[in-house]
Amino acid sequence: MSHVDEAEVRAKLERHWEYGGSDQDIAHEIYHDDAVLEFPQSGERFEGVENFREWRRAYPAKLAFEIRRIRGRDDLWVAENSISYDDGPWNLTVSILEFRGDKVAFESIYITQAWEPPEWRAPWRAAP
Repeated sequence: MSHVDEAEVRAKLERHWEYGGSDQDIAHEIYHDDAVLEFPQSGERFEGVENFREWRRAYPAKLAFEIRRIRGRDDLWVAENSISYDDGPWNLTVSILEFRGDKVAFESIYITQAWEPPEWRAPWRAAP
């Protein structure tokens, strides 16, 4: 990605998650046609944006996203988000996005549930 406009990339990623639960055409504008999406925790790999856009259209739950932090440079960006299914509890997500030019060519998504921090680490924790 030459001459990366970081504000433009950030705006594209924010738009992606703003529409991720409501309009799959808009949400998938960020991907190349031949983009690859992987979920390492389930071992799934989807090749071609039409494949993962279509299963996302048919997703059986209502999704909501909350952007926690987006950072990156050049062709590698990381988004830390939260996702809620059917207004349920929030799960933490990390998306690792590799760009080719101005669009995403490869994305890995990790999803996990939050947990309470162990009390024994309290003396070393930073204040929230």
